[in-house]
Amino acid sequence: MINYTIYENKNTDQWVTFVHGAGGSSSIWFKQIRDFKKQYNVLLLDLRGHGESKTILKTAFKQNYTFSALANDILEVLDFLKIKKSHFVGISLGTILIRQLAEMYPERVQSMILGGAILKMNFRSQVLMRLGNMFKYVLPYLVLYKFFAFVIMPKKSHKQSRVLFINEAKKLYQKEFIKWFKLTAEINPVLKWFRQVELNIPTLYVMGEEDYMFLPSVRKVVENHYKSSKLFVIEKCGHVVNVEQPNAFNDAVLSFINTAK
Repeated sequence: MINYTIYENKNTDQWVTFVHGAGGSSSIWFKQIRDFKKQYNVLLLDLRGHGESKTILKTAFKQNYTFSALANDILEVLDFLKIKKSHFVGISLGTILIRQLAEMYPERVQSMILGGAILKMNFRSQVLMRLGNMFKYVLPYLVLYKFFAFVIMPKKSHKQSRVLFINEAKKLYQKEFIKWFKLTAEINPVLKWFRQVELNIPTLYVMGEEDYMFLPSVRKVVENHYKSSKLFVIEKCGHVVNVEQPNAFNDAVLSFINTAK
């Protein structure tokens, strides 16, 4: 089972589960824990190959990485902890896993908060992925990862997010990085389906105003999925909204969850 950490709150039966992105770990939520554990039970996960999940999983997972397999990793923890339903907060690639989980087990997802959500790979990100696929066996993965981090988070004000993610990525193995990278081969059909199908689950997209790669497609989806979805845009903020503007992020998310109970 993947590694997890819980903070229990005796005053509520509501859970909030945090799902990080590729190359991160549960430590990227350090600016959320204090505010959220005051009101909710909190579950933090390390996805396979990341954080504290990497040592146990060296031999455990021989099968291919797929979005549904990774979503089932999350479900396994919920079942083990007997959590019937949870609010889910994700960042970047973690948002895809939350949406995948909601697709497979909608009864387990109380609400979805998708930060720096990826709903469409624009031309630039598709070129990035192709380049990455060409060089993934040749270049050290950290060279690729640093390059991606600069393209996705280019401004000076994004430096903290870049450094955090690059430091977390250093803890990955090259083999692990390649497995995650291969996931991008199945990303387009999955995202197309997510854009087309609206789930009956309260959904908040929290995006940075400067997240030029992913914000435009999120705006379109929210217009189309107006029954279930809302968009909150944080000014002067890039892709990793929970790290760059934690106060604005926490306030928006807690306010939304309080209405989605």
